[in-house]
Amino acid sequence: MESAASSAVAHAESVVDLHGPYDLPRSLGVLQRGHADPTIRVDPGSFPGGGRGTPGAGAWLAQRIYADDGAELGQVTYRFDQLGTSTVRVRTAASSQETAQLALQRAALILGAADDWQELEFLLDAMGDRISTTLARIRREHPGVRLPATGALFDQLVTATLEQKVTHDQARFSWRNLIRSYAEPAPSYSGLPAPHWLRLPLTGGQLRAVPSWEWHRLWVQPPLSRTVLQVAARARSIHRLGAATLAEAFALEDLQEQLVSIPGIGPWTVAEALQRSHGAADLPSVGDFHLSAFVGEALTGRRTDDAGMLRLLEPFRPHRHRVIRLLGLSGFRHQRFGAKLAPADYRDR
Repeated sequence: MESAASSAVAHAESVVDLHGPYDLPRSLGVLQRGHADPTIRVDPGSFPGGGRGTPGAGAWLAQRIYADDGAELGQVTYRFDQLGTSTVRVRTAASSQETAQLALQRAALILGAADDWQELEFLLDAMGDRISTTLARIRREHPGVRLPATGALFDQLVTATLEQKVTHDQARFSWRNLIRSYAEPAPSYSGLPAPHWLRLPLTGGQLRAVPSWEWHRLWVQPPLSRTVLQVAARARSIHRLGAATLAEAFALEDLQEQLVSIPGIGPWTVAEALQRSHGAADLPSVGDFHLSAFVGEALTGRRTDDAGMLRLLEPFRPHRHRVIRLLGLSGFRHQRFGAKLAPADYRDR
């Protein structure tokens, strides 16, 4: 059902200068959960790659805007369009003028404007060993990649929770159909008509209202749905924490401790959320099923475990997640051994 949120009453527009090469598809692509994510869609444009500017690249993003006390201020639709090597046009359609302007102010952080790779680049050049030289080369090939900081900590915790110990296909199915079934249309303005499929993330109240049997239909295992509801019950506090720490990297350690105190939330989920909500540059996803083996093989040619991955990444602190992003951009593909996870499909049982 179409709600009042789908009709925007305000809009705003500006151009963000990233002051250096910018690669919109690779920077914002990490926010999209599958090709049919109803809350964000990234278009690679006519000339994707290279980080040298991607003419025609763009993205749609729907968000809720929260005040510092965790109260919802309004809803917004973003449209990002890369204009040149370092510039992005930002347009917003929102439920109020205050929301439209506040969303516009936050756009640079979402794009990754606060993410500065210069210190890592200097470090890699100074180290000069084989691994650092390779990482420096990858960075030169992709100078426009930034870590986005959406500020949407609650939304990222929900999506990361749905990805705990399941396959990508299962997690994407759950997120896509949860949003399609229960979310409101994103704000739309005559000068910025939002796509019909674009939906807002769910609020804590909306998540708590999802019937228990619907989680079963959405292919969400009972432990995961319980965790989502634990997160939903703390929605206002999480919104407040996210807003208070967005510009304070030193506060992330305290924030992690508070988040892992939520039943069902562990270090992996927190890392996956903070990498996207806060652009956490030094927070690797410990506990990932494949990541440690991938990092080990990419850096040394040998598989390793989480402890070994952290030892390999230690010389690059406080840029460990940035290094992992570089490895992901390198095109390296590691050997995957062991049985492939085949999740039971119990939706019709």
